[in-house]
Order: sequence, then C-alpha cells, then structure tokens
Amino acid sequence: MHNEIPKFDICSLSEYGQDDILISRFSPYLKQHLNLAAPHRHSFYHMVFFTEGAGRHTIDFNQFFVKPFQSYFMIPGQVHSWNFEGKVEGYVVNFSAEFFKSFLLRSDYIDSFSFFNGRPQSSVMDCSDKKETIISLFENLLMLAQSGSVLEKDMIRLLLLQIFIHTEQGNYDRQEAGTSFHKNPVIKNFQALIERHFLKLRLPGEYAELLNITPNHLNALCNEHLGMQAGKLIRERVLLEAKRLLVNMDLSVSEIAYKLNFSDNSYFTKFFKKEVGMTPEVFRQSLRSESPS
Repeated sequence: MHNEIPKFDICSLSEYGQDDILISRFSPYLKQHLNLAAPHRHSFYHMVFFTEGAGRHTIDFNQFFVKPFQSYFMIPGQVHSWNFEGKVEGYVVNFSAEFFKSFLLRSDYIDSFSFFNGRPQSSVMDCSDKKETIISLFENLLMLAQSGSVLEKDMIRLLLLQIFIHTEQGNYDRQEAGTSFHKNPVIKNFQALIERHFLKLRLPGEYAELLNITPNHLNALCNEHLGMQAGKLIRERVLLEAKRLLVNMDLSVSEIAYKLNFSDNSYFTKFFKKEVGMTPEVFRQSLRSESPS
C-alpha cells in the first residue's frame, strides 16, 4: 500500500537526465511522462518555460493558467499537477539541491531568488519582455546537455544563473506582499525554522525565542513584509502539509492527524474546516473530482 504522494527523482524523468541535472524540450518530456498530470512531488528544483500552449497547472493547490512565455519554478517537496489543452511546447530543467552548492560561495544563493521561495504566488513569472534572451539561453543549454564533462556542467550552471537573473530582473518591479519577504533576513530565517519545526512548534513565541527576538517584533515584521501575523504563517504551513497528505488516498484522516502531531482526529478536523471552509473528507473528494481522467 502506498502511503506517500508519488515522488520523482531527476534521473527517472528523462533519457537526457543525469544524477543532478535534466534539461529537455517540454513536449517529449510530457509525452514520456503522462503520469505527471496527477499530483506528485519532486525531490529537486524544477522549472518550465512555455513557448506555446494553454491549460492549467497547479502548485501546492494554487491553480495557474498556462500562457506562452510564462515560467514557473518549484523547490523540492512541493506538490504539482497539470492539465494542458492541445499542444504545449517549451523547455524543462530539473536540478538537485546539490547542483549549485559546490559552485557558489553562498550555498543559499538559489533560494534568494523570489521565485524559489516556496510560495506559489511568487513562482509563476511572465517572461514576455525577455523571451528572445531566455529562449536563446535554453537552446544553448540543450546543446550542452548531452555532454557530461565537468567544464560543460559549469557552463550549464552559468547559463541557468543567467536565466534566473533575467527572470528576476524582468519581474523586479512587482510589488506583491509574497515576493519581497526573502529580502528580510529575519523573515527568511523564520520561514526556514517553520519548515524545520512546524510539526512540533505551533506558537509564534516559540519561533521568536529561536530567533532571539520578541513575539511582538516577529509579528510586526510579518505584518510589514507579508501582510499577515506570524501565527497565520505557521498555520498555513501546517495546512499545506495537511493538503499534501490528503492527496494520498490510502491515508485515513486519522493517520494524517497523527502525522501532523494533532492530539486527536476531531481537533485536526476542526482546525482544517476553520482554515479551509470544508472538512478534510470533503477536500479530498474535491481533489478526486478535479483529477484529469
């Protein structure tokens, strides 16, 4: 019995893939892996640049419409699915968390890009203004992808960084609450601590203590940079994990409550309904009805 969301590694997804990097045109990638239409997790960083096509794709239960010259970015662990209409073309790149670490002085540099912050609202970018430059960089990536030499890998890293920087520059003027919090070091550390401890620590004061600041200061920073209180950010992360686990039809709601460290099933159900407006069972049924046939 499978108790986990399907999780894919890089080398299982393309004939051109290596252990830590995959580069491919999107249409053959899609044709080879039709099972990726259903909700699944990646163990790697993932990006797609669309050059044509339509339909929808979903990142952590947030739905987006596919448009030409749109990019989307995902970090390891996020849940993803798609439902395309007609022919879809573009480029796809998957790379491991280790791919840049030995190359960059700052090991967290990749995570400093706004589209790699793990928030779906920040991960979809309109790259129309930079389309010629980005397409040229992807074509160069494809040419390098078939070589396994160390120097070629470094060239791939440099080209990817150029794509990231051009994408960030093209969207730098966006002033959305969710796109700037990575610039504040305390908020960034708070998010990292939530990711590490959300199963056990649920109170803002517990995180404030780890950050060596007062709860009031933490709340003030969250309100300033995110437009929400610290407690809501913690609850959102717990809720996201609950939704991810509800994708697993083999897991009972009681088992999910236990995995999330709730004292009992009724408390978990009450929490979920208050935040989502429906019970876990109804939410799970909605996932079934939305899954592509």
